This record gives sequence, C-alpha cells and structure tokens, in this order.
Amino acid sequence: MSDNQSAGHPAISESVISKYNQPAPRYTSYPTALKFCTIDDDASREAICLDAADDTPLSLYVHLPFCLSLCWFCGCTKIISTQQSIADTYLDYLEREIALVRPHLGKERKVVQIHFGGGTPNFLDPKQIKRLGKAIRGSFDIDEKAEISVEIDPRTLTEEKVAAFRQFGVNRTSIGVQDVNPDVQIAIHRIQSSDMNRQAIEWLRNAGIKQLNVDLIYGLPNQSVESFGDTLEEVIGYDPDRFALFSYANVLSSQPAQKILEKRVFPTVDEKIALLVHSVNHFIDAGYHHIGIEHFTKPDDPLAVAQRAKTLQRNFQGYSLYKDAQICGFGMLAISQTHRTYRQNFKELDTYYEYLNAGRCPVEKGYLMSLEDQVRRQIIMRLMCDMELEFDTLNRDLDIDFRKRFQKELAGMRKLEADGLVELDANKLVVTRLGRLLVRNIARLFDAYAKIEEKRFSKAV
Repeated sequence: MSDNQSAGHPAISESVISKYNQPAPRYTSYPTALKFCTIDDDASREAICLDAADDTPLSLYVHLPFCLSLCWFCGCTKIISTQQSIADTYLDYLEREIALVRPHLGKERKVVQIHFGGGTPNFLDPKQIKRLGKAIRGSFDIDEKAEISVEIDPRTLTEEKVAAFRQFGVNRTSIGVQDVNPDVQIAIHRIQSSDMNRQAIEWLRNAGIKQLNVDLIYGLPNQSVESFGDTLEEVIGYDPDRFALFSYANVLSSQPAQKILEKRVFPTVDEKIALLVHSVNHFIDAGYHHIGIEHFTKPDDPLAVAQRAKTLQRNFQGYSLYKDAQICGFGMLAISQTHRTYRQNFKELDTYYEYLNAGRCPVEKGYLMSLEDQVRRQIIMRLMCDMELEFDTLNRDLDIDFRKRFQKELAGMRKLEADGLVELDANKLVVTRLGRLLVRNIARLFDAYAKIEEKRFSKAV
C-alpha cells in the first residue's frame, strides 16, 4: 500500500474511530510501566542497576519537576513552587545520583541523546541550567552530533535561559502551546499569548536552536472545531519541524487538580473525535507527514526519514532515532531501560532524597523481561514505528514462526481489516491511514497483559 498522505486523501471515518475509542497503552514501553514491580531490597536494586553496563550508546533523560504555576489539565508529575532555591537542592541530589549511577554504566560509551523533561525545565535560572550542564558534561562523553532537547514553557522563558541551554548544546526544543484561544486558556489556567510563543521561538532561533516541536492538546474545555482550526493556523505559521497532538486525558486518580475542570464545558465524545479528524487533515494538507498516533513531522524530518528506512524507534521520550541506545533516567520518577530491564525512580521527592542521602540508588520499581516479553516488545515496537509488520523479517530477526506463533492475534486482525484499520495478506500487515490514528489499539492485540490492566489505560481519543 502506498503511504499517500497528501491533499486529496480519503475521508477518515469518525464512526470507526468512535468504535475503537477504547482504553489502550501508548506503548512507549512493553510491558508498560503498570507491570513494574516494587523492589524491596538493596541487593535486587543493585542487580537491576548493574544490568545497565554494556557497550551500547546512552540516551539520558533528566526529570526537572518544578513549575511556577499549576495548569489544571496537566497529568504530569510536577511540583508547584515559587521558590527558586528548591531547584538548587534538587540539583544537589541529581549530582549525587549521577555520581552513584555512572560507575554502573561502563566507561567507553557515547551519549547520543539527552532530553530534559518535566515539569518545566526552564523553571531553572541561567546559573542553574549551566550548573546542570556542567554536571552532565563532566560525567559523560557526549557525541558531537547528539540530539539535546528540552521542553519549554514560553511563559517563563527568558533570552538568558535560552543562551544557557544553547551553551550546553541544546539543539531541539518542544514548546508547550496547547491552544492559543483565550477562552480555552482561561478555562485551563494557562494564559499564554501568541506574542509569548513567537518571542520564545525568535529567541530560540536567534540562539541557533533551529529544530522546533510544538505540543497541542485537543479535548480541552471551550474547544470547538472552528476555534481549534484558528489555533492550528496560528501554530502552523510558526513553521515547526514537528507537532505532537495529545488527547486530554482525565486522570483524577493521580491528578486531583483536574477536578477544578469538572464545571467547565468539555467537547462531547463526538466533538472530540471531530477535533482530531479536523486536526489530522489540517496538518496533512499543510504538508506534514503523519508518523503515527499524535505525531506529525515535515516530510524531510529525520523521524520521517527513519520511518521510511524502518529504523525508527519508540521509547519513554516518544519516537526516537537511536536504535539500541540504552535509556538512563535521572531525577524523581525517571525511568531507565536496557535491552532486558526497566527501572523507575521514586515518585516522591522526599523518598528520592532519602535514598540518595544514604548512598542508595533511588530505584523504587523494576522489571526483568522474559523472552516472551522481548519477542512481543519487538513486534509491538515495529508496528508502532514502521506501521507494518513483515512476517519473514520477524521470523529471521526473532527466530520464530510468526504466522504460527501469533495465529490467534492475526485472526483477531480480520475485524480490524474489515473496518479499514489494516491491510493483511499472507506475508505482511500494513496499517492504513485511518489505522495510524488507532495504532495503539492495533498493537494491543499483541499485548499479553492488556486485558488485565485495560481499565488503567487512557482511551485512544
């Protein structure tokens, strides 16, 4: 099937999207973080950290949890504070964690990717940004072509902060916009003018940070197809390389602040689906390539090139270019990944500090994959990245008889084929244009644990 995403595209069926608007993981990992087990003893904690020593490149993630004010829609793990000194204390402990973990990682390893997430990484002031950069560069060998990215909130960005990030080597930024409509911004407690967005982009580009991502959220209070169309026109005018279009997820169990929004007027389910379809068509008509689920890029973007070459990867930072790179996370809640294990730091800041004060790795949870997990992870990740599965390739790479081993899953694909999500023949499964929006639901058929945990996942739309 040709991957034709240009103008003149066939209509996306809103009724089919509604039918498959069911809980499904995002598959930034397999198994998902819900399978991680609490580690109760230091011997097990040490063992899972020691598994990190090999000769693959490193991808570093640094969680910076602080925000100056609370956005009522937010589902992230963050700490709201107006005290700048809180970040100095946090950096003290990040430095301790780096010193504690670095010996487990082996000596001759290049860092090919670094991502600063949050929270709001630009909560840090310029001096703190430089301090963090010095700590990382003093401990790791960073490849000169490494992708170094940071999530940015334009409301608290300054030109001096941009200069500090650039001095460290940041070459890609993700700007949280969500929606430029004032009525939506008031409803979600995030007042952020278009002038702020454009000023931030000007500072970034003038500093030499040319690679730009823009993050949006659909399904927020007061949104309509018409109003969000104006937002899309505005942000496409920023000329970013990539867009991420996230669905608003109600996670009151972990984010009680979302209860504030309950009195707001949300789009209905049908209106939310219409928002999604309108947005997808808008991006594609503007020349963007739909990577899958919520990600869109320019056709010559490295992610789009990697997808065509079948080298695209997916991990806790989303879609990635770096095959076989081992993820090493620092900070509260940060997740690390090797070829066969996952480990996750404590979510509570006090406990994270407590363990580092005692010289102990602040790892709360971990998971050791079985061989079956590893096989299914490869299948799910190739499906999420390539938007197809070549059965003979999987036979060779995984040393299995794919058709025989997964005959039940392939039989289940027939219903999805009838609804236009996939095209299936004797040797190949291809995700259609409609299926790219629902690829989480397609991948779910290969998930051995999804039925057990489905109530804890967000819906596809």
